Amino acid sequence: MEELFTLKDLLLKGDISGALIVVEELEEMSRDDKINTISSYAVILLLHLIKQQAEKRTTRSWDLSIRNSSWEIQKKNKRRKAGGYYLTLEELRIALEEAYPRAIDKAAVEVEEGRYDSAILKKMVNREEILTQAMVLITSDNLS
Repeated sequence: MEELFTLKDLLLKGDISGALIVVEELEEMSRDDKINTISSYAVILLLHLIKQQAEKRTTRSWDLSIRNSSWEIQKKNKRRKAGGYYLTLEELRIALEEAYPRAIDKAAVEVEEGRYDSAILKKMVNREEILTQAMVLITSDNLS
């Protein structure tokens, strides 16, 4: 909020270059917020995909969580007014890769009631397959 007051003050003083710097900072803060939200949903999405693969089964709850997480990532990534997306497909893939270790740690607590630690669970599942599946879900137009 402080940035908005600074921006207003700079504009009233006619300091356009200073105002543009503040606008760039606001854009970066907004983008960082979107990325953090996308990352949080990515962890949830990956967690349930990992659980499905490790336990070789699914539940309605996991399916719903996967669908909701995919939908939220799509929604948060879309620029409403300007059009386009905050993250490119490549950046989305990177976000998933960065979220994967946290998802593995969380899944280790949940898969078969915490039977495996993170290191063992990593070996039990196919990371590339899970990341690819997540990308397909995120980029699918059939989420409703």
